Amino acid sequence: MKKIICEKLPRITKNRRKLEKKLNVKITNRGKEVFINGEPEDEYLAEKVIDALNFGFPFSTALLIKEQGYEFEILNIKDYTNRKDLERIRARIIGTKGKALKTLSSLTKCDLEIKNNYIGIIGHPELIKNAQGGVISIIRGTKHGNVYRHLEKSKSKPVLDLGLKE
Repeated sequence: MKKIICEKLPRITKNRRKLEKKLNVKITNRGKEVFINGEPEDEYLAEKVIDALNFGFPFSTALLIKEQGYEFEILNIKDYTNRKDLERIRARIIGTKGKALKTLSSLTKCDLEIKNNYIGIIGHPELIKNAQGGVISIIRGTKHGNVYRHLEKSKSKPVLDLGLKE
């Protein structure tokens, strides 16, 4: 049985039945504590999904962790800078009207969310590394255009299956 402290409890209690059905676990709560009961693998995935919901990701995006084998990673902005004006760094990541965040998301094919001084990333494990690199570069002060150019160059090429592998 896993225990998670949840700030956004209504999002989880409102969708409890759907979560239990999709994740094959039993979810109960007492106050802000959410308890997950089930098989160990299912508990682990449910914990990741509930953490993503608690972080602020939409319900459909959080469920991608279970359905498509995506990963959920959290970056702390303070780990990558010594600057004290974190509002300015968050503004650089978000961009004007969210344009920089959308561009990063589309170039890396990952979903990005910002909460306080943390950045949540949901995506395929290979693609998360590119997303982390791009976000860290922007945090450290690299120009947006240079980051976008690097992300476009380092896009993983789709593997063509010619039916030769078994």
